[in-house]
Amino acid sequence: MLDRLGITATSLCALHCILLPVILPALPLFGLSFLADHAWEHVFLLITGVLGSYAVLSGFKRYHRRLYPFYLLLVGIAVYWMKHDFSEEVQPYMIVIGASFIVAAHIINLRLCNSCKKCTDEGCSAS
Repeated sequence: MLDRLGITATSLCALHCILLPVILPALPLFGLSFLADHAWEHVFLLITGVLGSYAVLSGFKRYHRRLYPFYLLLVGIAVYWMKHDFSEEVQPYMIVIGASFIVAAHIINLRLCNSCKKCTDEGCSAS
């Protein structure tokens, strides 16, 4: 469930970053101008990172004992976090790359957990 929530949160975050320039002029009309602040992006990314870390490390501990989903998550967060260090033309690509790594980490973790659940249900050992 946490992986699905992480995929949703990451996708919403990416949508927020990509659509923000389009909807930026309308935000004050709805009292949502705080969404345009870089601090909001970092807070949301940190929440996504904590949620993702918990989900991936929980899957590691309980089911699959593989760390590469966690490494993918960290790379995605790092790429996403550093997007402001690049020009505005490059930022959408950084968003897509970072979000793709984060979503991939959740999907891989979900698949690893599901495959190990099936494996333990059948009585074989997960390696």
